[in-house]
Amino acid sequence: MVCARVMVALVFGFFGAFAQTAADARAETPKPPQIAFEKYVLGNGLRVILHPDRSSPLVAVNFWYYVGSKDEKPGRTGFAHLFEHLMFTGSKNAPYPSFDALMEAWGGSNNGTTSNDRTNYYELGPANLLETFLWLEADRLATLDEAITEDGLGKQRLVVQNERRQSHENRPYGKAQLVLSELLYPPAHPYHWPVIGSHADLEAASIDDVRAFFRRHYVPANASLVIAGDFDVAATKKLVDRYFAWMPAAPVPERPAPPPVVLAANQRKQVPDKVQLPRIEIAYHSPALYAPGDADLDIAGRILGGGKSSRLYRSLVFEKRLAQNASAFQGSGQLGSRFRIGVTAKPGKTLAEIERAIDAEITKLRNESPSQEEVDRARNKLLADLYEELDTLEGRADMLNRYEHGLGDPGGLARDVERYRAVTPASIKAVWEQVIAGKRVVVETVPEPKPNLAKGAAAKTAASPLAKPAPAPAPTPSPSVAKPAPAAPAKEIK
Repeated sequence: MVCARVMVALVFGFFGAFAQTAADARAETPKPPQIAFEKYVLGNGLRVILHPDRSSPLVAVNFWYYVGSKDEKPGRTGFAHLFEHLMFTGSKNAPYPSFDALMEAWGGSNNGTTSNDRTNYYELGPANLLETFLWLEADRLATLDEAITEDGLGKQRLVVQNERRQSHENRPYGKAQLVLSELLYPPAHPYHWPVIGSHADLEAASIDDVRAFFRRHYVPANASLVIAGDFDVAATKKLVDRYFAWMPAAPVPERPAPPPVVLAANQRKQVPDKVQLPRIEIAYHSPALYAPGDADLDIAGRILGGGKSSRLYRSLVFEKRLAQNASAFQGSGQLGSRFRIGVTAKPGKTLAEIERAIDAEITKLRNESPSQEEVDRARNKLLADLYEELDTLEGRADMLNRYEHGLGDPGGLARDVERYRAVTPASIKAVWEQVIAGKRVVVETVPEPKPNLAKGAAAKTAASPLAKPAPAPAPTPSPSVAKPAPAAPAKEIK
């Protein structure tokens, strides 16, 4: 039996050792993980990035085209996202539904996404599907403009328009997202319109318009290809040469950067929507992706609204009981970012009192630096999310392409990690002061007025054929007025 005094000594000794180990762990900053890769460029400008990983018999193909909604023009919006759909409708040598059928029959899968700044397509499947993936990607890059038909364009136009309804117009609080961009950016700025475009522009898009957009932006020098997984490097290079190297070079589209946007005054708009509870969105212009200050605001967003332990959630949801939820984040983009705060009210609470509570937290962060503990906690969570991408083959493939696109270096993970490690409480306060010194946009989503159900029911009852009208008084006949002949029946029109 161990006596109480010895047990106490053992317990304190254990926790003392644990505390020392934790302190040593904080003192030792581990090196960021690395993704092994080889990068080379074909003669036509296509960047190729190879990441061999023989741990499982899978292969991932990840294609990024450097075209997004920022490359569109007013009156011709939604094209980049439209091509995300058209790229799966078939190409010259793999007509619909060959693209999906050829890979899915053998266990492969594929998809794509579009943003303001890029469009990507990706496949994952057994290693013996690699050549099939490359052939399909090459064929649609080389021949899609020939394969687009009026019928195919019309069908995908309807699909995109329905997606816009589902993601914005008929989605709770979705209209506010459209309004926010419109108020933050002037009409000519590439971030003024949504990625999905407008109904009018999609309707106006002709087959010549979309073919011209494809030929301008879907060229080898405007793309990068990542191949990751179980493959032989030498054999894979031969496959890449076979399917892509023959394509002629074409110039990369010019991208004149718009001047930074500075709001001349605060903007505010109220948006009625089919929602039960009001919601407020506040947005500020902030530093662009990878620019100085971008990492600071990523961490500031987590401190303010990154979960239930964040300042806004704790204050507005738990303590003041004003809100259902609260969030804040740095929405980073190549041409500039937007720092956004969103809060949904509790029943019976007003957006005015919620905005005052938000402003109190904004002012608090301006006047006082966050604690080191808050910064460490937010940074650890952010880096944990980043490292989690390394767990999957497709996550690593997409990460390599993301850094190639944003930094010109597929191995940008270490650089990305270091910019977050450099963030301090003082640097967050300094960047925060600069951001909130500018004007802001406030969008209030409020419930649409409810129809007068009583009035509507009364009108419906009056018009109902089942409603029995009150009998009219019998007229007094006059001997001087002849009884009219019955009217001829109305002719039925068929």
